[in-house]
Amino acid sequence: MIPPLRLGIAGLGTVGTGVVRIVRQKAELLAARAGRPIAISAVSARTRDKDRGVSLSDYVWEDDPVALAKRDDVDIFIELMGGSDGPAKAATEAAIAAGKDVVTANKAMLAHHGQALAMAAEDAGCVIRFEAAVAGGIPVVKTLTEGLAGNEITRVVGVMNGTCNYILTRMQATGQGYNALFDEADRLGFLEADPNLDVGGIDAGHKLALLSAIAFGCQVDFDGIVLEGIQKITLDDIRRAADLGYRIKLLGVAQMTGRGLEQRMSPCLVPADSPLGQLEGGTNMVVLEGDQIDQIVLRGPGAGMGPTASAVLGDVMDIARGTRLSTFGQPAASLKPCTRATSATPARYYLRMSILDKPGALAKVATILGEAGISIDRMRQYRHDDTTAPVLIVTHKTNREALETALSGIRRLDVLAGDPVALRIESV
Repeated sequence: MIPPLRLGIAGLGTVGTGVVRIVRQKAELLAARAGRPIAISAVSARTRDKDRGVSLSDYVWEDDPVALAKRDDVDIFIELMGGSDGPAKAATEAAIAAGKDVVTANKAMLAHHGQALAMAAEDAGCVIRFEAAVAGGIPVVKTLTEGLAGNEITRVVGVMNGTCNYILTRMQATGQGYNALFDEADRLGFLEADPNLDVGGIDAGHKLALLSAIAFGCQVDFDGIVLEGIQKITLDDIRRAADLGYRIKLLGVAQMTGRGLEQRMSPCLVPADSPLGQLEGGTNMVVLEGDQIDQIVLRGPGAGMGPTASAVLGDVMDIARGTRLSTFGQPAASLKPCTRATSATPARYYLRMSILDKPGALAKVATILGEAGISIDRMRQYRHDDTTAPVLIVTHKTNREALETALSGIRRLDVLAGDPVALRIESV
């Protein structure tokens, strides 16, 4: 009889509890699909006596996750604690040093230390799998490393943070502002302990960095991502974008250009009738473009107990079946530091500004744009009060440097009431 594959689980929050539940409830199904039993040997978490709604009495308890990672009766160390450093990193390193395979949902740790961990794992003959770290239940890592291995990937685009998508779509649906929907998301438990990880684009940026490394065969470069959160998006922006046929999404984009690797995580306008434009609530979506497949769209739940635990078990099952892949799809030693693009690919931009009701005010703005080499595709002026007029401008394609030059000049004019808003319009 084939011996069981033994798991050690560090971290018993929502995802860890979900993994325990699946292993307990679906033991026969997992064994049939893996070709051997899947069993939990030991677990670890910060609090032992917490009621998690699932029995842990059959497993050895370790207070120290590093001790758990070193146990002789653990074949796969499952790291679900989170955090880029601290116990998560220490325990993962201990597991690799002890010759254990690692399955993790920790995008922050891999975004900051992925290259070093991948090198250590491959030197030790271990694998690190991290499907659960990116887009919850969507098998995007597996798709890139396996299903699309015969493609030269040209672009990765996606909505990778469900909390931000929830806030933005609820703003449009309810007519409530950002602050009210931020508070609602907090009450529902959607926000990280540090909310800026979500709304500041950092969480999604971690995920984009990991996908970029796989897609373009380079070392993970989180610091090379241009990050901008959704905190400045107003209800006016949501409504005005809709008037123009767009919706606003926190969008991750990675593409290799002649100038180097371009990585951006920022609020963008996308066509309202596109798959990304129609994405509602906490759902995630990743669009992959390659030279052989043109474009494929992956959509699904981006977080939660079931979807993320499902991704963890998917990695466990692959290891059980003997699938052993390099962490980022090719040997870590072959991954080169990426050359960062010095500027973003030209695009159209949405500009919103409130202009004082003065003769020639709009002409002054148009002149500044023209002097920066930016031409206007569309312009719309809304009904206004006695002193200001809301104006929307959609530009033709331009580069960000020219736009910043124009915005700097517009700010120096005496015709604005407030700072102008500029959002990139992404073609999808």
